[in-house]
Amino acid sequence: MDSPEALVYIVDDDQELCDSLSWLLESVNIKSCIYNDVATFLAEYDPELPACLVLDVRMPRTGGFQLQETLNQVSSPIPIIFVSAHGDIRMSVKALRQGAMNFLEKPYDPQHMLDVVQETLELAQERFEADRGRREIKKRISGLTPREREILALVIDGLPSQNIARRLGTSVKTVDVHRTRIKAKTGADSIATLVRDILQHDVPVN
Repeated sequence: MDSPEALVYIVDDDQELCDSLSWLLESVNIKSCIYNDVATFLAEYDPELPACLVLDVRMPRTGGFQLQETLNQVSSPIPIIFVSAHGDIRMSVKALRQGAMNFLEKPYDPQHMLDVVQETLELAQERFEADRGRREIKKRISGLTPREREILALVIDGLPSQNIARRLGTSVKTVDVHRTRIKAKTGADSIATLVRDILQHDVPVN
């Protein structure tokens, strides 16, 4: 499945700056969407699209750090570039410690901004692919019963069917029936490939 084209969300209450940055990005064929407040952005933000976020620190009502915290709480994969006309070392350290990719002072150099955005969009694409894979695995195992999840967790721990049967107080045949159902329900080529995908994407089974 091809990934959709990555875009840049610009969240800043300075409309003139937003327009200027959008024009700059369009000059190198980068699509952008402008929002002048956090609430409007959150109402339209689609976490299933690869994107990065150029975010102003200080805005009326809800500021950039509050939005960053909100996105972190929902494990959003979107990388953030903070911008501020009133930045200082303490502010930039706070942003970076909470996961921001960069912190630029206004007015920023246009070429430097382009370089930062292009680099961040590459990361956004990587994060999107990983997040899409994680969501796909979660979807595939969502239909398993609690018992099937329990057995799958033990398989992931490396236990063979005999050990699983002994631990659960059941027969090897019953465990193997569950393994067959797990494979069928998740559409996996094999239990081994399912385990590999779960571990690769760090998806909890229970």
